[in-house]
Amino acid sequence: MSEEEIILPSIASGVKSLTVNDRPMHEFGYNPSLGPHSNEITESSLNILLNRKTISLTPTSTHSIYDRNILGTKKHELSISSLSFLFGEVVSWSHRSSKGIQDLENRLNGLGYKIGQRTLELVKLRERFKNTKREIRLVEMLQFIHSTLWKALFGESANELERSQDINNEYMITDNCPLMAKFINIPKDYGNLNCSALTAGIIEGALDSAGFYAHVSAHSVPTDYMPQRTVFLIKVEEEVLIREDLRGGPMN
Repeated sequence: MSEEEIILPSIASGVKSLTVNDRPMHEFGYNPSLGPHSNEITESSLNILLNRKTISLTPTSTHSIYDRNILGTKKHELSISSLSFLFGEVVSWSHRSSKGIQDLENRLNGLGYKIGQRTLELVKLRERFKNTKREIRLVEMLQFIHSTLWKALFGESANELERSQDINNEYMITDNCPLMAKFINIPKDYGNLNCSALTAGIIEGALDSAGFYAHVSAHSVPTDYMPQRTVFLIKVEEEVLIREDLRGGPMN
């Protein structure tokens, strides 16, 4: 059998055979008809390596999410229908696995915690060209979560950010109409269950990732005009308060 007749055993008959005259694209890559010698560095392949050019081995769609810039230049919008479906499934899955109301809230909080860690990193990457400042004070970090992080997640800032007058380690973020609560109807026999525990976990995960360790819980505080009003209670760890004192006390 001549070299021109060499074909791969895995290729069915009738398919064009590879010959010594076949050259890989860009003169770079493995040619099975030539064997190991085809991987030798040539003048052409050396230029590719030196110029840091890449060769696409697998065709991919230009519309793939993996091809998009993580920093982005366009406004990031939320699909309410997709979010409602996803959140409903998350609550349903957590409910099937839980042993009670408290366990269900803990599970939602744990899922939100992981989201908060990753969201903080992503938002900071997207904001780095606009604001190079890093929040090193507790109040500054809470203001960042109340505004920038909340907008990235829900499309708008939270309604209020307050500090407790009686307890120095407690802060509160209030959302008069939490986006997550719109999709869930709580049965009467479930008492004080608040599915915004997932959002509380997001806040806690973001704070912990930034070094402001705290415990966050969600509490329903309805009014006549705002039946879904939710307050996220943030209890900051003692070590954070000590660090704030060393830096000159909390900034109000």
